[in-house]
Amino acid sequence: MTQASQTIPAGATEEAILAFGRQVLAAQPFSVLLGARLHALSSSGVVELRLPLTEKLLQQHGFAHGGVVSYMADNALTYAGGIVLGGMAVTSEFKINYLRPATGKCLIARAQPVHTGKSQAVCNCQVFDVQENGAEKLCAVAQGTIASLPSREKSPS
Repeated sequence: MTQASQTIPAGATEEAILAFGRQVLAAQPFSVLLGARLHALSSSGVVELRLPLTEKLLQQHGFAHGGVVSYMADNALTYAGGIVLGGMAVTSEFKINYLRPATGKCLIARAQPVHTGKSQAVCNCQVFDVQENGAEKLCAVAQGTIASLPSREKSPS
């Protein structure tokens, strides 16, 4: 498994922050398997994650599987919180409300921090279903708490 650098370089530009976020996403085997792409990431924690909907990501009625929609919210929330917390972070908890089935060609998750403390951030997220004509329909909303992890020192081999 590939390990991405887990800390954001001090004084990083917005472009460097987006590149850092893409490096982290590329080190997540599940995200790679699904085909997720990080479209935007800022130092303030505003994030946009995109996922093309393929047949393999649908459930038996032809909608995006709820687990796929949930993944999008969870990962976007963690990016939003992780950036403002300075790097290594995980989801402590989150809640999602499914508003309508996602039937379009792509999912977009947009998240941002609502409150940031020393070791955790509360973030919210909206997941949109992009239709064939490009129109976005809100299909889910989520809120979560993201917790920072202590940095791991590499032990001698």
